[in-house]
Amino acid sequence: MKKIKYLLFTLALLGTAGWGPLDLFSLNIFRPRMPDIQSTEWMSKEMSAIHSQADNIDPAVLKLSLHAYVVARQHGYGSNKQLLTIIDYSKSSNERRLWVVDLKYGRVLFNTWVSHGKNSGKVYATSFSNNPGSLKSSIGVFLTTQEPYVGGNGYSLRLQGLEQGINDNAFKRDIVVHGAWYANPGIIKKYGEIGRSWGCPAVSLETVKPLINTIKDNTLVVAYYPDRHWLHYSAFLAS
Repeated sequence: MKKIKYLLFTLALLGTAGWGPLDLFSLNIFRPRMPDIQSTEWMSKEMSAIHSQADNIDPAVLKLSLHAYVVARQHGYGSNKQLLTIIDYSKSSNERRLWVVDLKYGRVLFNTWVSHGKNSGKVYATSFSNNPGSLKSSIGVFLTTQEPYVGGNGYSLRLQGLEQGINDNAFKRDIVVHGAWYANPGIIKKYGEIGRSWGCPAVSLETVKPLINTIKDNTLVVAYYPDRHWLHYSAFLAS
């Protein structure tokens, strides 16, 4: 009993020194170590794992998206779910150009078709906007909101644009992930091209609910296009 009392007294003294028993649990030795996402080893490992499961993703787009993810996490964006959604608007809308990747476990969770805005182009998107009423898609880095909702397009998830002047009007523009009858390969077979939205990244009705339930709650989205202004001025792409 005396030994126990002495031990408790000692721990109490340590606590008054600013690193007592409760503070000890805040030290890294008691926490699961997070991967060093700034390391070239991490980048190489993620690129290899993702590309092995989705060989239709452009390695340069993947690398740029991973870099944007790293910078966003450094600025406090994103969640510990470590999910990243990549949209490559430089690809034809008839291709599966949306990927959801789990960076914690190195898995590709989704690879599917996604629409672009009707005023962004036909089969290929070539024009993008941050302006309300433009009916164009937006590029850049986004954050998903916490809770889905059911609106005019059914089960939907809002996106918050993180880049001033590039996509920061996304929430106000109601740029959301939603399902659409025209966003499936059957439409491509019938009409030769996927349908277009009013600027939203729309996916098939079969895909939308599991996709939204996966990426909701503060996960990061990178919508890519080789736009010179964005590539040069985006804070998330700075080296």
